[in-house]
Amino acid sequence: MMTEEDFRSYVAAFNGNDFDGFGRFYADDVVFELGGSKTIVGRENILSFYREVKAHITEVVTPLDVIVTPTRIAMHCRTTFDTFKDWPDFEIWPTRAGDHRTVETIAMYELAGDQFTHIRGARFKP
Repeated sequence: MMTEEDFRSYVAAFNGNDFDGFGRFYADDVVFELGGSKTIVGRENILSFYREVKAHITEVVTPLDVIVTPTRIAMHCRTTFDTFKDWPDFEIWPTRAGDHRTVETIAMYELAGDQFTHIRGARFKP
């Protein structure tokens, strides 16, 4: 079973661009839904998506509230996005170097043992 400490180590690895560190939390066939804008299936596809994002944007997730059960984790977080390389054709939003965004998100993680099988995230506050 995943603990809150385990989950926070996932967030720390994500914030530190440790792809092996945060990638180990994804099941091979994990489904990741970014609100209504994008769905990504599979660990490698999620990691490829984040490699591209993190080549343009520094993304830092700050958990505000985390609830852990044996089969699910819920998180309310604040995320900052600082663009350091222009990305006018980014499918989520066009962004340019120097852009700064802060959003609040609610995310639900479904678990099988110590891996995420389904992640749903949606903006709570723009």
